[in-house]
Amino acid sequence: MKSKSIVLSLLLITFAVMNTRAQGLHLGVKGGANIFKVDGQGYDQSFHFGYNVGAFAEINLPGAFGIQPELLWNQTNYRTGSQFKDIYPGGVNDVKGKLNYLSIPILLSFRPVKLISLQAGPQFGILLNQDKNLVDNGKDAFKKGDFSLVGGVQLNLANLVIGGRYVVGLTDINDVSDNNKWKNQGFQVYAGFRFF
Repeated sequence: MKSKSIVLSLLLITFAVMNTRAQGLHLGVKGGANIFKVDGQGYDQSFHFGYNVGAFAEINLPGAFGIQPELLWNQTNYRTGSQFKDIYPGGVNDVKGKLNYLSIPILLSFRPVKLISLQAGPQFGILLNQDKNLVDNGKDAFKKGDFSLVGGVQLNLANLVIGGRYVVGLTDINDVSDNNKWKNQGFQVYAGFRFF
């Protein structure tokens, strides 16, 4: 509930800034690949491919700064290791799974030149669904919320945008035990199109 309040507050602030100080607004859609992993004891530590798709807004502020809020569907694929069951009784070894998040990054954007935007900011994720075969009793293994930091670069080619980011999870998403922390992390690459 607390994460929903934070997300709502940040969205209201973003729209207030947009109405009072924005000098330009652009809307668009984007999609790409996630190269993520669940970082934590018991997991295969190689990165796995997933997908991201969604919409974004660019709110230009005076000077070279702006705000870029987004609404994305993000998929994280993972695999448990061969020791998972030993670490988490009732767990299942060598299981492939996926986590689907509704993610809301709110990024500060800095354009040193018109072609390039350097971006950084928080990302809030709400877990939409998860595989139920990670632990024997079918219990949810992952917490419903995720908070991350995002940093990257975006190329602005007229109405086309191409970018890459690194996402570092700050929240422990382990809902099985308090002994070890699990965190999402990885790379995102995307292409998008501004409508106006």
